[in-house]
Amino acid sequence: MSTVSLTAKYRPQRFADVAGQEAVKRILSRAAAEDRIAPAYLFSGTRGVGKTTLARVLAKALNCERAPTAEPCNVCSQCRQITAGISPDVIEIDAATHGKVDDARRLKEDVGYAPINSRYKVFIIDEAHMLSTAAFNALLKTLEEPPGRVTFILATTEPHKFPATIISRCQHYLFKRLAQAELEAHLTGLLGREAVPFEPKAVSLIARRGAGSVRDSMSLLAQVLALGGAELTEADARNVLGLAGQDVFFGLIESICAEDGPAVVELLRQVLDKGLDIGFFLRELASMWRNLFLLRQAGEKALPVVDLPVEEAGHWLEWAGRIEAAHIHACWQMTLEGQRRVQTSLEPALALELLLLNMAYLPRLLPLQNLAACAAPAATPPPTRPGPAGGGGQRPAPSSAPAPRPGGYRSQPVADQSAPYGQQRPPSATVQPAAQTPSWSAASAPAQTPPRSAPPVPTASAAPAAAPARDVPSGPRTWETFKRFAAKGAEIAGLKKARGVFQADPAPGAVVISCENAFHRGQLANPEKFRQLSALAAEFFGQGVTVRLDEGDNVRDCMSPQDLKEYIDARPEVRQAVTTFDAEIIERKPR
Repeated sequence: MSTVSLTAKYRPQRFADVAGQEAVKRILSRAAAEDRIAPAYLFSGTRGVGKTTLARVLAKALNCERAPTAEPCNVCSQCRQITAGISPDVIEIDAATHGKVDDARRLKEDVGYAPINSRYKVFIIDEAHMLSTAAFNALLKTLEEPPGRVTFILATTEPHKFPATIISRCQHYLFKRLAQAELEAHLTGLLGREAVPFEPKAVSLIARRGAGSVRDSMSLLAQVLALGGAELTEADARNVLGLAGQDVFFGLIESICAEDGPAVVELLRQVLDKGLDIGFFLRELASMWRNLFLLRQAGEKALPVVDLPVEEAGHWLEWAGRIEAAHIHACWQMTLEGQRRVQTSLEPALALELLLLNMAYLPRLLPLQNLAACAAPAATPPPTRPGPAGGGGQRPAPSSAPAPRPGGYRSQPVADQSAPYGQQRPPSATVQPAAQTPSWSAASAPAQTPPRSAPPVPTASAAPAAAPARDVPSGPRTWETFKRFAAKGAEIAGLKKARGVFQADPAPGAVVISCENAFHRGQLANPEKFRQLSALAAEFFGQGVTVRLDEGDNVRDCMSPQDLKEYIDARPEVRQAVTTFDAEIIERKPR
Protein backbone atom coordinates (compact mmCIF):
# COMPACT_ATOMS: atom_id res chain seq x y z
CA MET A 1 0.00 0.00 0.00
CA SER A 2 1.20 3.49 -0.83
CA THR A 3 1.64 6.01 1.97
CA VAL A 4 -0.23 8.60 -0.16
CA SER A 5 -3.84 8.97 0.95
CA LEU A 6 -6.37 7.18 -1.22
CA THR A 7 -8.34 10.38 -1.85
CA ALA A 8 -5.24 12.14 -3.20
CA LYS A 9 -3.89 9.12 -5.06
CA TYR A 10 -7.13 8.39 -6.90
CA ARG A 11 -8.52 11.90 -7.42
CA PRO A 12 -10.23 11.85 -10.86
CA GLN A 13 -8.40 13.71 -13.64
CA ARG A 14 -11.06 13.38 -16.35
CA PHE A 15 -14.82 13.84 -16.48
CA ALA A 16 -15.30 10.12 -17.09
CA ASP A 17 -13.34 9.23 -13.94
CA VAL A 18 -15.67 11.12 -11.59
CA ALA A 19 -18.09 8.84 -9.74
CA GLY A 20 -21.73 9.79 -10.18
CA GLN A 21 -23.02 13.25 -11.23
CA GLU A 22 -23.70 12.04 -14.78
CA ALA A 23 -25.87 14.98 -15.83
CA VAL A 24 -23.42 17.61 -14.56
CA LYS A 25 -20.50 15.84 -16.25
CA ARG A 26 -22.28 15.76 -19.62
CA ILE A 27 -23.18 19.45 -19.44
CA LEU A 28 -19.69 20.64 -18.50
CA SER A 29 -17.95 18.32 -20.96
CA ARG A 30 -20.13 19.54 -23.82
CA ALA A 31 -19.61 23.19 -22.81
CA ALA A 32 -15.83 22.67 -22.90
CA ALA A 33 -15.99 20.88 -26.27
CA GLU A 34 -18.09 23.65 -27.84
CA ASP A 35 -16.16 26.42 -26.08
CA ARG A 36 -19.39 27.89 -24.72
CA ILE A 37 -18.39 28.84 -21.20
CA ALA A 38 -20.58 30.74 -18.73
CA PRO A 39 -19.14 33.70 -16.81
CA ALA A 40 -19.83 31.98 -13.47
CA TYR A 41 -20.78 28.53 -12.18
CA LEU A 42 -22.16 27.56 -8.77
CA PHE A 43 -21.57 23.97 -7.64
CA SER A 44 -23.55 23.03 -4.52
CA GLY A 45 -23.97 19.75 -2.68
CA THR A 46 -22.89 17.80 0.36
CA ARG A 47 -19.24 17.19 1.13
CA GLY A 48 -17.19 14.73 -0.87
CA VAL A 49 -19.35 14.44 -3.99
CA GLY A 50 -16.94 15.97 -6.53
CA LYS A 51 -17.54 19.74 -6.61
CA THR A 52 -13.89 20.86 -6.42
CA THR A 53 -12.73 17.90 -8.47
CA LEU A 54 -15.04 18.73 -11.37
CA ALA A 55 -14.03 22.39 -11.13
CA ARG A 56 -10.38 21.41 -11.65
CA VAL A 57 -11.22 19.03 -14.49
CA LEU A 58 -13.22 21.79 -16.20
CA ALA A 59 -10.28 24.19 -15.79
CA LYS A 60 -7.99 21.63 -17.46
CA ALA A 61 -10.44 21.03 -20.30
CA LEU A 62 -10.64 24.77 -20.98
CA ASN A 63 -6.87 25.31 -20.96
CA CYS A 64 -5.67 22.03 -22.48
CA GLU A 65 -3.37 22.51 -25.49
CA ARG A 66 -5.84 20.40 -27.50
CA ALA A 67 -8.79 22.62 -26.53
CA PRO A 68 -11.59 22.96 -27.23
CA THR A 69 -12.00 19.37 -26.12
CA ALA A 70 -14.51 17.32 -24.16
CA GLU A 71 -11.79 15.74 -22.00
CA PRO A 72 -8.38 17.06 -20.87
CA CYS A 73 -5.39 15.11 -22.20
CA ASN A 74 -3.49 15.24 -18.85
CA VAL A 75 -0.17 15.04 -20.71
CA CYS A 76 0.38 18.59 -22.01
CA SER A 77 2.15 21.20 -19.90
CA GLN A 78 -1.08 23.09 -19.16
CA CYS A 79 -2.85 20.00 -17.81
CA ARG A 80 0.17 18.96 -15.76
CA GLN A 81 0.52 22.43 -14.23
CA ILE A 82 -3.14 22.57 -13.24
CA THR A 83 -2.96 19.05 -11.79
CA ALA A 84 0.07 20.07 -9.72
CA GLY A 85 -1.65 23.30 -8.63
CA ILE A 86 1.05 25.61 -10.02
CA SER A 87 -0.72 27.15 -13.02
CA PRO A 88 -0.70 30.97 -12.78
CA ASP A 89 -4.05 31.17 -14.59
CA VAL A 90 -6.04 28.77 -12.38
CA ILE A 91 -6.42 30.37 -8.96
CA GLU A 92 -8.00 28.42 -6.08
CA ILE A 93 -9.25 30.49 -3.16
CA ASP A 94 -10.45 29.18 0.20
CA ALA A 95 -13.22 31.57 1.18
CA ALA A 96 -13.08 30.36 4.78
CA THR A 97 -9.76 32.22 5.21
CA HIS A 98 -10.02 34.74 2.35
CA GLY A 99 -13.61 35.88 2.61
CA LYS A 100 -13.25 39.53 3.61
CA VAL A 101 -14.05 42.50 1.40
CA ASP A 102 -10.35 43.32 0.96
CA ASP A 103 -9.77 39.86 -0.51
CA ALA A 104 -12.67 40.42 -2.92
CA ARG A 105 -11.19 43.74 -4.01
CA ARG A 106 -7.80 42.16 -4.71
CA LEU A 107 -9.59 39.46 -6.66
CA LYS A 108 -11.28 42.13 -8.79
CA GLU A 109 -7.87 43.61 -9.57
CA ASP A 110 -6.51 40.20 -10.66
CA VAL A 111 -9.52 39.66 -12.90
CA GLY A 112 -8.52 42.65 -14.98
CA TYR A 113 -5.29 40.97 -16.18
CA ALA A 114 -5.38 38.69 -19.21
CA PRO A 115 -4.32 35.02 -18.89
CA ILE A 116 -0.53 34.62 -18.89
CA ASN A 117 -0.07 31.43 -20.90
CA SER A 118 -3.52 29.79 -20.94
CA ARG A 119 -6.74 30.19 -22.89
CA TYR A 120 -8.84 31.01 -19.81
CA LYS A 121 -8.23 32.48 -16.39
CA VAL A 122 -10.26 30.35 -13.95
CA PHE A 123 -11.07 31.36 -10.36
CA ILE A 124 -12.18 28.46 -8.14
CA ILE A 125 -13.64 29.72 -4.85
CA ASP A 126 -14.13 26.86 -2.39
CA GLU A 127 -16.54 27.16 0.57
CA ALA A 128 -17.90 30.27 -1.14
CA HIS A 129 -20.72 30.66 1.38
CA MET A 130 -18.08 31.89 3.84
CA LEU A 131 -17.65 35.13 1.89
CA SER A 132 -18.84 38.17 3.83
CA THR A 133 -21.81 40.23 2.68
CA ALA A 134 -19.47 43.03 1.66
CA ALA A 135 -17.34 40.59 -0.35
CA PHE A 136 -20.42 39.29 -2.16
CA ASN A 137 -21.47 42.84 -2.99
CA ALA A 138 -17.99 43.63 -4.29
CA LEU A 139 -18.16 40.64 -6.66
CA LEU A 140 -21.63 41.35 -8.06
CA LYS A 141 -20.61 43.39 -11.09
CA THR A 142 -17.57 41.21 -11.79
CA LEU A 143 -19.64 38.03 -11.84
CA GLU A 144 -22.23 39.57 -14.12
CA GLU A 145 -19.82 41.00 -16.70
CA PRO A 146 -16.33 39.53 -16.25
CA PRO A 147 -13.64 40.30 -18.82
CA GLY A 148 -13.26 37.96 -21.76
CA ARG A 149 -11.57 34.60 -21.14
CA VAL A 150 -12.39 34.69 -17.39
CA THR A 151 -14.75 32.36 -15.55
CA PHE A 152 -15.63 31.84 -11.89
CA ILE A 153 -16.49 28.52 -10.26
CA LEU A 154 -18.03 28.81 -6.78
CA ALA A 155 -18.25 25.61 -4.71
CA THR A 156 -20.38 25.42 -1.56
CA THR A 157 -22.18 23.05 0.77
CA GLU A 158 -24.68 25.73 1.86
CA PRO A 159 -26.22 27.50 -1.14
CA HIS A 160 -29.02 28.93 1.00
CA LYS A 161 -26.50 31.38 2.47
CA PHE A 162 -25.89 32.98 -0.94
CA PRO A 163 -27.61 36.26 -1.82
CA ALA A 164 -30.21 35.83 -4.54
CA THR A 165 -28.33 38.39 -6.63
CA ILE A 166 -25.26 36.11 -6.72
CA ILE A 167 -27.21 32.94 -7.56
CA SER A 168 -29.01 34.69 -10.41
CA ARG A 169 -25.65 35.52 -12.03
CA CYS A 170 -24.40 31.91 -11.97
CA GLN A 171 -25.24 28.64 -13.66
CA HIS A 172 -26.24 26.61 -10.60
CA TYR A 173 -25.60 22.83 -10.60
CA LEU A 174 -26.72 20.65 -7.71
CA PHE A 175 -24.43 17.71 -6.89
CA LYS A 176 -26.30 14.72 -5.48
CA ARG A 177 -25.22 12.12 -2.97
CA LEU A 178 -24.09 8.91 -4.63
CA ALA A 179 -26.34 5.90 -4.47
CA GLN A 180 -25.25 2.85 -2.52
CA ALA A 181 -24.60 0.85 -5.69
CA GLU A 182 -22.45 3.63 -7.21
CA LEU A 183 -20.32 3.90 -4.09
CA GLU A 184 -19.86 0.12 -3.92
CA ALA A 185 -18.78 0.02 -7.58
CA HIS A 186 -16.32 2.88 -6.99
CA LEU A 187 -14.76 1.24 -3.90
CA THR A 188 -14.62 -2.15 -5.62
CA GLY A 189 -12.69 -0.67 -8.55
CA LEU A 190 -10.32 1.08 -6.17
CA LEU A 191 -9.61 -2.14 -4.24
CA GLY A 192 -8.99 -3.92 -7.51
CA ARG A 193 -6.38 -1.32 -8.49
CA GLU A 194 -4.78 -1.72 -5.06
CA ALA A 195 -4.86 -5.55 -5.46
CA VAL A 196 -6.50 -6.01 -2.05
CA PRO A 197 -8.85 -9.01 -1.61
CA PHE A 198 -12.12 -8.11 0.08
CA GLU A 199 -15.47 -9.36 1.25
CA PRO A 200 -18.44 -7.79 -0.58
CA LYS A 201 -20.23 -7.26 2.74
CA ALA A 202 -17.32 -5.17 3.97
CA VAL A 203 -17.49 -2.92 0.90
CA SER A 204 -21.26 -2.60 1.28
CA LEU A 205 -20.87 -1.67 4.95
CA ILE A 206 -18.29 1.03 4.25
CA ALA A 207 -20.41 2.45 1.42
CA ARG A 208 -23.45 2.61 3.75
CA ARG A 209 -21.35 4.30 6.41
CA GLY A 210 -20.13 6.84 3.83
CA ALA A 211 -23.72 8.08 3.39
CA GLY A 212 -23.35 9.06 -0.26
CA SER A 213 -19.98 10.85 0.07
CA VAL A 214 -17.12 9.49 -2.04
CA ARG A 215 -14.44 11.19 0.02
CA ASP A 216 -15.89 9.93 3.32
CA SER A 217 -16.14 6.40 1.95
CA MET A 218 -12.54 6.44 0.72
CA SER A 219 -11.32 7.81 4.06
CA LEU A 220 -13.17 5.04 5.91
CA LEU A 221 -11.71 2.46 3.54
CA ALA A 222 -8.19 3.76 4.17
CA GLN A 223 -8.87 3.63 7.91
CA VAL A 224 -9.84 -0.04 7.75
CA LEU A 225 -6.97 -0.96 5.40
CA ALA A 226 -4.56 0.64 7.88
CA LEU A 227 -5.29 -2.33 10.14
CA GLY A 228 -2.88 -4.22 7.91
CA GLY A 229 -4.87 -7.41 7.39
CA ALA A 230 -4.35 -9.61 4.37
CA GLU A 231 -7.98 -9.16 3.39
CA LEU A 232 -10.70 -6.55 3.88
CA THR A 233 -13.29 -8.34 6.02
CA GLU A 234 -16.63 -7.28 7.43
CA ALA A 235 -15.49 -8.05 10.97
CA ASP A 236 -12.46 -5.76 10.61
CA ALA A 237 -14.64 -2.99 9.19
CA ARG A 238 -17.09 -3.20 12.08
CA ASN A 239 -14.35 -3.32 14.72
CA VAL A 240 -12.39 -0.39 13.30
CA LEU A 241 -15.38 1.81 12.54
CA GLY A 242 -17.39 0.92 15.66
CA LEU A 243 -20.38 -0.52 13.81
CA ALA A 244 -22.88 -3.00 15.22
CA GLY A 245 -23.21 -6.36 13.45
CA GLN A 246 -26.34 -8.24 12.46
CA ASP A 247 -25.99 -10.41 15.56
CA VAL A 248 -26.50 -7.28 17.66
CA PHE A 249 -29.72 -6.41 15.84
CA PHE A 250 -31.03 -9.98 16.05
CA GLY A 251 -30.31 -9.96 19.80
CA LEU A 252 -31.96 -6.56 20.15
CA ILE A 253 -35.16 -7.55 18.35
CA GLU A 254 -35.36 -10.72 20.43
CA SER A 255 -35.07 -8.74 23.68
CA ILE A 256 -37.63 -6.18 22.54
CA CYS A 257 -40.14 -8.89 21.59
CA ALA A 258 -39.65 -10.54 24.99
CA GLU A 259 -40.06 -7.18 26.78
CA ASP A 260 -36.75 -7.97 28.46
CA GLY A 261 -35.42 -4.60 29.59
CA PRO A 262 -32.28 -5.88 31.35
CA ALA A 263 -31.25 -7.80 28.23
CA VAL A 264 -31.64 -4.64 26.14
CA VAL A 265 -29.48 -2.66 28.58
CA GLU A 266 -26.80 -5.36 28.70
CA LEU A 267 -26.68 -5.63 24.92
CA LEU A 268 -26.36 -1.87 24.55
CA ARG A 269 -23.60 -1.76 27.17
CA GLN A 270 -21.61 -4.37 25.27
CA VAL A 271 -21.73 -2.53 21.97
CA LEU A 272 -21.01 0.84 23.61
CA ASP A 273 -17.92 -0.65 25.25
CA LYS A 274 -16.67 -1.50 21.76
CA GLY A 275 -16.92 2.14 20.66
CA LEU A 276 -20.29 2.06 18.94
CA ASP A 277 -20.98 4.87 16.48
CA ILE A 278 -24.36 5.96 17.87
CA GLY A 279 -25.32 8.00 14.80
CA PHE A 280 -24.78 5.13 12.39
CA PHE A 281 -26.38 2.66 14.82
CA LEU A 282 -29.58 4.73 14.77
CA ARG A 283 -29.52 4.80 10.98
CA GLU A 284 -29.13 1.02 10.91
CA LEU A 285 -31.87 0.63 13.52
CA ALA A 286 -34.29 2.71 11.44
CA SER A 287 -33.38 0.62 8.40
CA MET A 288 -34.06 -2.56 10.40
CA TRP A 289 -37.56 -1.42 11.41
CA ARG A 290 -38.26 -0.31 7.85
CA ASN A 291 -37.28 -3.73 6.49
CA LEU A 292 -39.35 -5.50 9.14
CA PHE A 293 -42.39 -3.39 8.35
CA LEU A 294 -42.17 -4.08 4.63
CA LEU A 295 -41.63 -7.81 5.21
CA ARG A 296 -44.50 -7.92 7.70
CA GLN A 297 -46.90 -6.25 5.27
CA ALA A 298 -45.81 -7.70 1.92
CA GLY A 299 -44.00 -10.93 2.84
CA GLU A 300 -41.65 -12.34 0.23
CA LYS A 301 -42.74 -9.71 -2.29
CA ALA A 302 -40.75 -7.16 -0.29
CA LEU A 303 -37.43 -9.05 -0.52
CA PRO A 304 -36.20 -7.13 -3.61
CA VAL A 305 -37.04 -3.83 -1.90
CA VAL A 306 -35.28 -4.46 1.41
CA ASP A 307 -32.07 -5.42 -0.43
CA LEU A 308 -30.80 -7.95 2.10
CA PRO A 309 -28.56 -10.99 1.56
CA VAL A 310 -30.54 -14.17 1.05
CA GLU A 311 -29.51 -15.80 4.33
CA GLU A 312 -30.33 -12.66 6.36
CA ALA A 313 -33.61 -12.01 4.54
CA GLY A 314 -34.99 -15.38 5.64
CA HIS A 315 -34.27 -14.63 9.30
CA TRP A 316 -35.81 -11.15 9.14
CA LEU A 317 -38.87 -12.52 7.33
CA GLU A 318 -39.36 -14.98 10.18
CA TRP A 319 -39.05 -12.22 12.80
CA ALA A 320 -41.46 -9.99 10.88
CA GLY A 321 -44.19 -12.61 11.28
CA ARG A 322 -43.82 -12.62 15.06
CA ILE A 323 -44.44 -8.91 15.69
CA GLU A 324 -47.59 -6.89 15.15
CA ALA A 325 -47.34 -4.49 12.21
CA ALA A 326 -48.45 -1.56 14.37
CA HIS A 327 -45.72 -2.30 16.92
CA ILE A 328 -43.10 -2.32 14.17
CA HIS A 329 -44.46 0.90 12.71
CA ALA A 330 -44.44 2.61 16.12
CA CYS A 331 -40.81 1.58 16.75
CA TRP A 332 -39.79 2.78 13.28
CA GLN A 333 -41.39 6.16 13.91
CA MET A 334 -39.84 6.40 17.39
CA THR A 335 -36.38 5.72 15.93
CA LEU A 336 -36.69 8.36 13.22
CA GLU A 337 -38.04 10.97 15.64
CA GLY A 338 -35.46 10.11 18.31
CA GLN A 339 -32.32 10.33 16.16
CA ARG A 340 -31.72 14.04 16.68
CA ARG A 341 -32.70 13.95 20.35
CA VAL A 342 -30.25 11.14 21.06
CA GLN A 343 -27.33 12.66 19.17
CA THR A 344 -27.79 16.14 20.65
CA SER A 345 -28.37 14.92 24.21
CA LEU A 346 -25.81 15.65 26.92
CA GLU A 347 -25.98 11.91 27.70
CA PRO A 348 -26.43 10.23 24.30
CA ALA A 349 -25.85 6.73 25.70
CA LEU A 350 -28.62 7.16 28.28
CA ALA A 351 -30.91 8.74 25.69
CA LEU A 352 -30.36 5.75 23.40
CA GLU A 353 -31.01 3.38 26.31
CA LEU A 354 -34.29 5.16 27.05
CA LEU A 355 -35.34 4.90 23.40
CA LEU A 356 -34.68 1.15 23.30
CA LEU A 357 -36.44 0.53 26.62
CA ASN A 358 -39.46 2.46 25.36
CA MET A 359 -39.57 0.09 22.40
CA ALA A 360 -39.25 -2.95 24.65
CA TYR A 361 -42.01 -1.88 27.04
CA LEU A 362 -44.20 -0.26 24.40
CA PRO A 363 -47.14 -2.65 25.04
CA ARG A 364 -47.24 -1.35 28.62
CA LEU A 365 -46.58 2.31 27.91
CA LEU A 366 -49.99 2.96 26.34
CA PRO A 367 -51.74 6.29 25.90
CA LEU A 368 -54.03 6.98 28.85
CA GLN A 369 -57.25 6.51 26.91
CA ASN A 370 -56.25 2.94 25.99
CA LEU A 371 -56.38 1.89 29.62
CA ALA A 372 -60.16 1.71 29.19
CA ALA A 373 -59.68 -1.62 27.45
CA CYS A 374 -58.02 -2.97 30.58
CA ALA A 375 -60.48 -1.47 33.07
CA ALA A 376 -62.74 -3.88 34.97
CA PRO A 377 -66.46 -3.02 35.24
CA ALA A 378 -66.02 -2.04 38.89
CA ALA A 379 -62.83 -0.09 38.10
CA THR A 380 -60.72 -2.59 40.05
CA PRO A 381 -57.16 -3.15 38.86
CA PRO A 382 -56.38 -6.46 37.17
CA PRO A 383 -54.36 -9.07 39.06
CA THR A 384 -50.65 -8.49 38.83
CA ARG A 385 -47.61 -10.63 38.69
CA PRO A 386 -43.97 -9.64 39.08
CA GLY A 387 -42.41 -8.27 35.88
CA PRO A 388 -39.03 -9.33 34.58
CA ALA A 389 -36.04 -8.43 36.67
CA GLY A 390 -35.27 -4.76 36.30
CA GLY A 391 -38.48 -4.31 34.33
CA GLY A 392 -39.87 -1.92 36.89
CA GLY A 393 -43.01 -2.56 38.93
CA GLN A 394 -45.79 -5.04 38.31
CA ARG A 395 -47.35 -6.08 35.03
CA PRO A 396 -50.94 -7.22 34.48
CA ALA A 397 -51.57 -10.93 34.50
CA PRO A 398 -52.62 -12.40 31.16
CA SER A 399 -56.32 -12.71 30.54
CA SER A 400 -58.53 -14.16 27.87
CA ALA A 401 -59.57 -10.70 26.69
CA PRO A 402 -57.50 -9.22 23.87
CA ALA A 403 -54.77 -7.04 25.32
CA PRO A 404 -54.34 -3.48 24.17
CA ARG A 405 -51.65 -3.04 21.58
CA PRO A 406 -48.87 -0.43 21.54
CA GLY A 407 -48.83 2.91 19.84
CA GLY A 408 -52.49 3.75 20.41
CA TYR A 409 -53.98 0.67 18.76
CA ARG A 410 -55.68 -2.46 20.08
CA SER A 411 -56.64 -5.84 18.76
CA GLN A 412 -60.33 -5.25 19.57
CA PRO A 413 -62.03 -1.85 19.23
CA VAL A 414 -63.56 -0.14 22.23
CA ALA A 415 -66.62 2.00 22.68
CA ASP A 416 -66.86 5.55 21.50
CA GLN A 417 -66.75 6.67 25.15
CA SER A 418 -62.96 6.44 24.82
CA ALA A 419 -63.04 9.20 22.21
CA PRO A 420 -61.79 12.63 23.32
CA TYR A 421 -64.14 14.83 25.32
CA GLY A 422 -66.88 16.33 23.26
CA GLN A 423 -66.35 14.01 20.28
CA GLN A 424 -68.51 11.03 21.28
CA ARG A 425 -70.78 9.68 18.59
CA PRO A 426 -74.03 8.66 20.32
CA PRO A 427 -75.71 5.58 18.88
CA SER A 428 -79.34 5.19 18.01
CA ALA A 429 -81.48 2.09 18.37
CA THR A 430 -84.64 0.76 16.81
CA VAL A 431 -86.92 -0.92 19.33
CA GLN A 432 -88.22 -4.16 17.80
CA PRO A 433 -90.11 -7.13 19.24
CA ALA A 434 -87.97 -9.61 21.09
CA ALA A 435 -88.65 -12.25 18.44
CA GLN A 436 -86.06 -10.65 16.16
CA THR A 437 -82.39 -11.47 16.55
CA PRO A 438 -80.85 -8.40 18.20
CA SER A 439 -77.22 -7.22 17.96
CA TRP A 440 -77.51 -6.70 21.70
CA SER A 441 -80.52 -6.99 23.92
CA ALA A 442 -81.49 -4.87 26.88
CA ALA A 443 -83.18 -7.89 28.43
CA SER A 444 -80.47 -10.49 28.38
CA ALA A 445 -77.19 -9.39 26.81
CA PRO A 446 -74.30 -8.37 29.06
CA ALA A 447 -72.96 -4.85 28.72
CA GLN A 448 -70.77 -4.73 25.62
CA THR A 449 -69.30 -1.85 23.78
CA PRO A 450 -70.06 -1.23 20.11
CA PRO A 451 -67.02 -1.60 17.85
CA ARG A 452 -65.20 1.56 16.78
CA SER A 453 -65.32 0.39 13.19
CA ALA A 454 -69.14 0.66 13.20
CA PRO A 455 -70.83 3.53 11.32
CA PRO A 456 -70.92 6.88 13.14
CA VAL A 457 -74.58 6.44 14.08
CA PRO A 458 -75.07 2.68 14.56
CA THR A 459 -78.44 1.04 15.00
CA ALA A 460 -79.38 -2.06 16.91
CA SER A 461 -82.46 -4.01 17.92
CA ALA A 462 -83.55 -3.96 21.53
CA ALA A 463 -86.21 -5.88 23.40
CA PRO A 464 -88.05 -4.34 26.37
CA ALA A 465 -86.11 -4.76 29.59
CA ALA A 466 -87.33 -7.39 31.99
CA ALA A 467 -88.21 -4.74 34.57
CA PRO A 468 -91.21 -4.67 36.91
CA ALA A 469 -94.33 -3.71 35.00
CA ARG A 470 -95.44 -0.11 35.41
CA ASP A 471 -98.76 1.51 34.60
CA VAL A 472 -98.60 3.52 31.40
CA PRO A 473 -100.55 6.73 31.96
CA SER A 474 -103.43 7.49 29.67
CA GLY A 475 -103.52 10.57 27.51
CA PRO A 476 -101.27 11.93 24.78
CA ARG A 477 -97.86 10.44 24.32
CA THR A 478 -95.46 13.39 24.65
CA TRP A 479 -91.87 13.87 25.73
CA GLU A 480 -92.84 15.39 29.08
CA THR A 481 -95.21 12.56 29.94
CA PHE A 482 -92.51 10.09 28.91
CA LYS A 483 -90.01 11.75 31.29
CA ARG A 484 -92.50 11.50 34.15
CA PHE A 485 -93.15 7.87 33.25
CA ALA A 486 -89.40 7.09 33.15
CA ALA A 487 -88.81 8.83 36.49
CA LYS A 488 -90.95 6.21 38.28
CA GLY A 489 -88.23 3.61 37.80
CA ALA A 490 -84.44 3.61 38.05
CA GLU A 491 -83.03 7.03 37.28
CA ILE A 492 -81.31 7.50 33.93
CA ALA A 493 -78.50 10.01 34.37
CA GLY A 494 -78.87 13.00 32.06
CA LEU A 495 -82.50 12.38 31.11
CA LYS A 496 -83.90 15.16 33.31
CA LYS A 497 -81.94 17.88 31.51
CA ALA A 498 -82.45 16.42 28.05
CA ARG A 499 -84.89 17.86 25.52
CA GLY A 500 -86.91 15.64 23.22
CA VAL A 501 -89.82 15.21 20.90
CA PHE A 502 -91.93 12.27 19.76
CA GLN A 503 -92.48 12.16 16.01
CA ALA A 504 -95.45 9.95 15.18
CA ASP A 505 -94.90 10.03 11.42
CA PRO A 506 -93.81 7.90 9.79
CA ALA A 507 -95.11 4.97 11.83
CA PRO A 508 -94.20 3.47 14.21
CA GLY A 509 -92.66 6.82 15.20
CA ALA A 510 -89.39 8.09 16.59
CA VAL A 511 -88.13 9.74 19.78
CA VAL A 512 -85.48 12.37 19.02
CA ILE A 513 -83.51 13.39 22.11
CA SER A 514 -81.24 16.43 22.23
CA CYS A 515 -79.00 17.04 25.23
CA GLU A 516 -77.70 20.30 26.63
CA ASN A 517 -74.04 19.47 26.14
CA ALA A 518 -71.58 16.73 25.27
CA PHE A 519 -71.41 15.48 28.84
CA HIS A 520 -75.13 14.76 28.90
CA ARG A 521 -74.99 13.17 25.47
CA GLY A 522 -72.21 10.92 26.76
CA GLN A 523 -74.37 9.88 29.71
CA LEU A 524 -77.27 8.83 27.51
CA ALA A 525 -74.95 7.25 24.93
CA ASN A 526 -73.68 4.83 27.54
CA PRO A 527 -74.74 1.41 26.18
CA GLU A 528 -76.38 0.28 29.43
CA LYS A 529 -78.33 3.52 29.87
CA PHE A 530 -79.24 3.58 26.20
CA ARG A 531 -80.66 0.06 26.36
CA GLN A 532 -82.70 1.04 29.44
CA LEU A 533 -83.95 4.15 27.64
CA SER A 534 -84.88 2.11 24.55
CA ALA A 535 -86.86 -0.35 26.64
CA LEU A 536 -88.79 2.45 28.34
CA ALA A 537 -89.55 4.04 24.96
CA ALA A 538 -90.88 0.73 23.65
CA GLU A 539 -93.03 0.33 26.74
CA PHE A 540 -94.40 3.88 26.58
CA PHE A 541 -94.67 4.68 22.87
CA GLY A 542 -95.14 1.18 21.51
CA GLN A 543 -93.02 -1.49 19.85
CA GLY A 544 -90.89 -0.48 16.89
CA VAL A 545 -90.30 3.11 17.95
CA THR A 546 -86.88 4.51 17.04
CA VAL A 547 -84.75 6.24 19.67
CA ARG A 548 -82.16 8.66 18.38
CA LEU A 549 -79.75 10.96 20.18
CA ASP A 550 -79.46 14.25 18.33
CA GLU A 551 -75.93 15.65 18.11
CA GLY A 552 -77.27 19.07 17.16
CA ASP A 553 -74.83 21.21 15.17
CA ASN A 554 -71.87 19.15 16.38
CA VAL A 555 -70.46 22.21 18.15
CA ARG A 556 -68.69 21.37 21.39
CA ASP A 557 -70.75 22.71 24.25
CA CYS A 558 -69.27 24.31 27.31
CA MET A 559 -69.42 22.36 30.54
CA SER A 560 -69.63 23.75 33.99
CA PRO A 561 -66.65 22.93 36.22
CA GLN A 562 -68.78 20.46 38.17
CA ASP A 563 -69.98 18.72 34.98
CA LEU A 564 -66.42 18.50 33.74
CA LYS A 565 -65.24 17.01 37.03
CA GLU A 566 -67.99 14.39 36.99
CA TYR A 567 -67.33 13.57 33.34
CA ILE A 568 -63.58 13.08 33.78
CA ASP A 569 -63.75 11.25 37.12
CA ALA A 570 -66.28 8.79 35.69
CA ARG A 571 -64.05 7.78 32.78
CA PRO A 572 -62.92 4.14 33.17
CA GLU A 573 -59.41 4.89 31.94
CA VAL A 574 -59.03 7.68 34.49
CA ARG A 575 -60.24 5.43 37.30
CA GLN A 576 -57.85 2.72 36.16
CA ALA A 577 -54.91 5.13 36.03
CA VAL A 578 -55.67 6.50 39.49
CA THR A 579 -55.93 2.99 40.94
CA THR A 580 -52.90 1.53 39.16
CA PHE A 581 -50.50 4.40 39.84
CA ASP A 582 -51.99 5.52 43.17
CA ALA A 583 -52.39 8.91 41.50
CA GLU A 584 -54.31 12.06 42.32
CA ILE A 585 -56.08 14.23 39.77
CA ILE A 586 -54.67 17.74 40.13
CA GLU A 587 -56.30 19.56 37.26
CA ARG A 588 -59.07 18.87 34.78
CA LYS A 589 -59.21 20.60 31.40
CA PRO A 590 -61.37 20.01 28.30
CA ARG A 591 -59.51 19.09 25.12
